[in-house]
Amino acid sequence: MFARHFDKGASRLTKKVEKRLVTQARRGKEDAARILVDAHKDRLFAFVWRILRNNDDSEEICQEAFLRAFSSLDSFSSEYRFSTWLFTIGYRLCLNHIRRRKSFTGEVDFSTMASSASGVSEQLAQSEEARRLKDKIWEAVDRLSVPQRAAVLLFYREEMSCEQIAKTLGMPMATVKSHLHRARGRLRDSLAGLVKDFSQLESLRDIAS
Repeated sequence: MFARHFDKGASRLTKKVEKRLVTQARRGKEDAARILVDAHKDRLFAFVWRILRNNDDSEEICQEAFLRAFSSLDSFSSEYRFSTWLFTIGYRLCLNHIRRRKSFTGEVDFSTMASSASGVSEQLAQSEEARRLKDKIWEAVDRLSVPQRAAVLLFYREEMSCEQIAKTLGMPMATVKSHLHRARGRLRDSLAGLVKDFSQLESLRDIAS
């Protein structure tokens, strides 16, 4: 159901459309539920996979996250985005899975640097340098702690605000900001010499996934 597919073109629903679909899914409309799954499955799988680094485990976590989300739609508050709620469920399932495996090392993965300089990204994406830099970025991100990786991914790839990330990860907003600050510092140090400044690094969203 959730092949390892990182599709940048995956549709993102507006809050209004998402709310309407949730209402319809609550009434048992399968088409609405299917649209919600299709709109979020690739992004959720990417997030979970970067935490667990295992296809089978990631498949199971994603399926469980959707099952839990749809089975408890009656308790879902329209104050939040369905996507934020879904990522919250997925993140907690990941942490529970890691703890059960007794391999909780404090690492979560996910780097995808956002960017407004799409023209620069597109040019870099065509080059060997971009591919090499992409590998180095992932290596640097893999060395971050789990909360740091999760915060970086949600901030840059999912374009969540610090407030949304705090709700998703279940931590104070000040802690989220601290994770992002420390993660940026570690990435700067790890990628020194490869990237002239961090603003350049932040322009690599399209090649860092």
